[in-house]
Amino acid sequence: MGVILNAEGLKKTFRLTAKQQKLEKTKDKYRKAVDDLSFEAYEGEIFGLLGPNGAGKTTTLRMLATLIKPDEGDAIIDGASIKNEPEIVRSKIGFLTSELKLEDFFTPNYLFDFFAKLHNIDPATSQRRKSEMFKKFGVDEFAEVKVTNLSTGMKQKASLVISVVHDPNIIIFDEPTNGLDVLTAKVVTDFLLELKTQGKTIIVSTHIFSLVEKICDRAGIIIDGSMVVCDSLKNLTAEKPLEDVFFDVYAQKVGEAS
Repeated sequence: MGVILNAEGLKKTFRLTAKQQKLEKTKDKYRKAVDDLSFEAYEGEIFGLLGPNGAGKTTTLRMLATLIKPDEGDAIIDGASIKNEPEIVRSKIGFLTSELKLEDFFTPNYLFDFFAKLHNIDPATSQRRKSEMFKKFGVDEFAEVKVTNLSTGMKQKASLVISVVHDPNIIIFDEPTNGLDVLTAKVVTDFLLELKTQGKTIIVSTHIFSLVEKICDRAGIIIDGSMVVCDSLKNLTAEKPLEDVFFDVYAQKVGEAS
């Protein structure tokens, strides 16, 4: 398998507002969210970014998806630079995060057609793909229901379908099962495994150990914006469960910082 994503030296710092400084009880005006982070993902694998809340997972994925620019470093995704060729990168990836909401006023049917047009998908292909995906996820029964009236699980399913409207080869999912009931979460995880069988590459961030163990080929552990460990699941869990590995790494990282 060849390298399809190569991130090198990604850094991102955010300026804290006075309110954020007060809430975080700090006088620091800046917070380093991602600190010199590097990793590779291979064609046809599921790569997991594992870490606690605030570790830098979402910021990393947002940089990869070209929603925000890194302060330093770059990532080459299927031959395109996130810094210099963001439009090409966007055409090659699908991106889903619970923090990106569908517009409440529109229906799944309208939104699918809208994003299909943005990606220059011909009408016949768009309609065929919409029919297949809506049926697979049960969105077809709610195709003309406004997003604001959909359940949380159905919103997530509709978001997932729309995020892969252009059938991308690289899919980036930030906390794909966060806040979902067990049935909807299984639908999503089964879909990720199905995408893998199609030869697609999936980058997924999560803090759920069992999800990583179930679907990922390789994983990286991020703590305080840095990649602390990156290896295959087979190697990571050779001697102990992933949860134990994570807390050993976390304790060591905290000990080094103190």
